[in-house]
Order: sequence, then C-alpha cells, then structure tokens
Amino acid sequence: MAVPTVVSKRIKRKAPRAFLRRTFRQKKPHLRLETAGDLLIHLNCLLFVHRLAEESRTNACENKSGVIKKDHVLTAAKVILKKSRG
Repeated sequence: MAVPTVVSKRIKRKAPRAFLRRTFRQKKPHLRLETAGDLLIHLNCLLFVHRLAEESRTNACENKSGVIKKDHVLTAAKVILKKSRG
C-alpha cells in the first residue's frame, strides 16, 4: 500500500502595492514617491515586524515564558524604536 504524498506549492506573495499607493495618496497627497518607493516602505515594515518578533521572543525567554505576551511586545517595541531613532 503506497502512502500518498502531499506536494505543497510555494505561494509567491506580492507586496500590496495598490493598497500602499492608495493609502499614501489619501493621507499625504503632496508627497511624490518614485516608482519603487512603496516597495521600500513595505520592506521596511517587514523588517521592523521581524525585529519586533525576535526581540519579543528574547524577552519571553528571559522571563521564562513559553508564550509571547503583550508586555513582551510592548517592551520590545520601546527598545526597537529607541534604537531606530539614531
């Protein structure tokens, strides 16, 4: 009896370019972005979320917690935002 194999395809997810452009036009209509400006902003957001997740996981491990809680995320956000100010 053969065991059925499941083949998973990798889904290529694209950046939400139309959403980002529309949001920028609504909030800041005077800004002029270059063609790849929205992609750079999306990448910056992804990197921030990744750093936030790593720092939150570190805080949870220091507190001997197996679950990342709200307090861990808030303290991580304060540290990351302080570092990113320059």
